[in-house]
Amino acid sequence: MSLDNSDIKSNRIKYNIISMCVYIIGIILLVQLFNLQIVKGQEYREQSNTRLTRESVLKAARGNILDRTGNPIVSNSMGFRLDLYKTKVDNQTLNDTILKIINILEKNGDKYADNLPIKVQPFAFTSQDDEYVKNWKKKNKIDENASAEDCFYILKKKYEIQSDDINEARKIMAIRYEISQNGYSSTKAVEICSNLSRASSLELSEKNTDFAGIDIVTEPIISYTSGSLASHILGTVGKIKQEELNGKEDTYTMNDIIGKTGIQYVFEDLLKGKNGIRQIDMDIEGTVTGEYIAKEAIAGSDVVLTIDSNVQAITEKALKDNIIKISTGGFSSRSDADAGAVVVMNVKTGEILAMASYPDYEPQLFVNGISNEKYEEYSKGSALFNRAISGTYAPGSIFKMVTAIAGLESGVINTKTTINDTGVYPYAHRPVCWYYTEYGRGHGYLNVSQAIKHSCNYFFYEVGNRIGIDTLEKYAKYFGLGKKTNVELPSEATGVVASRKRADEENRTWYLGETLSASIGQSYNNFTPIQMAKYISMLANGGKNIDVTLVKTVIDSNGYQMSKQEIDEYVNKKLNLKSDEENSNLNISQDNLKAILEGMKGVTSESGGTAYSTFSKFNVEVAGKTGTAQVGNKTNGWFAGFAPYDDPEIAIVVVVENVTHGGYTAEVAKDIFAEYFGMNAEEIEESQEAIPSVQVIR
Repeated sequence: MSLDNSDIKSNRIKYNIISMCVYIIGIILLVQLFNLQIVKGQEYREQSNTRLTRESVLKAARGNILDRTGNPIVSNSMGFRLDLYKTKVDNQTLNDTILKIINILEKNGDKYADNLPIKVQPFAFTSQDDEYVKNWKKKNKIDENASAEDCFYILKKKYEIQSDDINEARKIMAIRYEISQNGYSSTKAVEICSNLSRASSLELSEKNTDFAGIDIVTEPIISYTSGSLASHILGTVGKIKQEELNGKEDTYTMNDIIGKTGIQYVFEDLLKGKNGIRQIDMDIEGTVTGEYIAKEAIAGSDVVLTIDSNVQAITEKALKDNIIKISTGGFSSRSDADAGAVVVMNVKTGEILAMASYPDYEPQLFVNGISNEKYEEYSKGSALFNRAISGTYAPGSIFKMVTAIAGLESGVINTKTTINDTGVYPYAHRPVCWYYTEYGRGHGYLNVSQAIKHSCNYFFYEVGNRIGIDTLEKYAKYFGLGKKTNVELPSEATGVVASRKRADEENRTWYLGETLSASIGQSYNNFTPIQMAKYISMLANGGKNIDVTLVKTVIDSNGYQMSKQEIDEYVNKKLNLKSDEENSNLNISQDNLKAILEGMKGVTSESGGTAYSTFSKFNVEVAGKTGTAQVGNKTNGWFAGFAPYDDPEIAIVVVVENVTHGGYTAEVAKDIFAEYFGMNAEEIEESQEAIPSVQVIR
């Protein structure tokens, strides 16, 4: 197909028009370029030399931790942070500026960044870890044989610190070291002080011209609103360490706050939120000329716990008060009671309403760095150890319901079977019943309910002998004993169920005597209080398996609530937990279960019951069991029970270390039951009755 002349002419015209347009546009661009580079070039170059833009981290508000009613236990408010940017000053001017800033901070009681591992008077390294010191010297290009004093003067020379006062020089050096470790520029700040006081903030702001490069930024301040309440649940926060920062540089900067233990650690990724960016314009001298938010910060999620603050408070008080009472002879006898734990659990849902470990600590002290003296005090008293989930104890007589159920369900006894306690069991190492030790005779004929009520060792020796250790182990595991509950806290102990496997691991034979000891909660049996709380809850709810939990929900800044499944998946990944698919409902005969529970009711409500004196006048019917377990020279006391008897709501497990009688621990439970069921002070006082000195508690 060929084009005619008219088409050719038309195309040529179009081409000429397009060429002309391109030519004109090119001319315009050249003119603009000339104007920018030649006419106004000098003006723009001068502006670029006198104007700087820097970015500042806009820290996100950390999420709150709330109790089940929405009451904040850990809250966040906005405070101030002091940052320092690089300006065009020499080392001497910088050092003088740093010293002036430090003097203001110290005057107002503010702590500043100090990660320098050298102390003076006398000279020494702050770390006792030789490998750490060696690596530190290598990183800072210092001879590995250099002493702490040598290192000090090497850095003093490096930073051109002129002061002859070593304490003054040390202060300046701390900030200079912070700068060297984290770097700073005209656009990147180094954090000097977090949680800056209002007094320091005002004084530094007023003298801003004297301190070029400083920037006072608002930031969230963490506050434990109820002091030591639920300290072992909540856990601690603190400045991030270098080893914690590795691999997280996109999320954290040096001196950021990070969760260290407890809920603060487990839910750190959700509590933290996402930082924003504040863009700041300033002149070459460091004076701010304008600022705006380049990226909004996103607040962290709130974590809502299952605990009730009121129940938690009375639980901690009851535990502490009764331990002091036991240790000072406030009951019929005195012992060296010094520690313990309590778990209060909803028997139907597995929600923990309160969990206490004594002694406790003040988590607020860790926020800005705890003193060495206070940390040593806490460490010596094992106050940081959460006995409720990490402490493992022989359960003693509170284990006897497991033995009873194993015997009933396997058919070696029934609810009407009686066993004659003659005092001395005739097999193995001829163990005796506690009653024989005290009174020189046995309990006589008892059925299973009576045996629980009187805590008869002989009865359970015989049942244990009949069923054997393998059946006993099986039923213990049905209740979740010897397995983690997977509660949302780190460092939960697994516990141990007595078994042949344990003997095999030690390359020895399992003997009948071990079975007898295991049947009354001794031998290898060692469980955590939280495991025992699950076990008692399952007894109370008819054998239904429950998922133990401390977290009710997590709510993000947009109001989205995480599902239970989402929370479990998050926690399992964080703590490297595996869901226990073996957990299932325990199909116990209702007649057998009734016999067990009647025995537990007899403990608290019938004369001769081992906790009768504590609960005989109590307005709520309680089912319970006391227990003692001797480990070496130490005897631990237990109480485990639930209420109300007819329609159970809560289970309480108490353990106290170094007690003479397990029954003393029942007093702790009584105070908690009273708070939970709303008994007034007069009702509690009327139910109080001192434990008679002649009564032997088991």
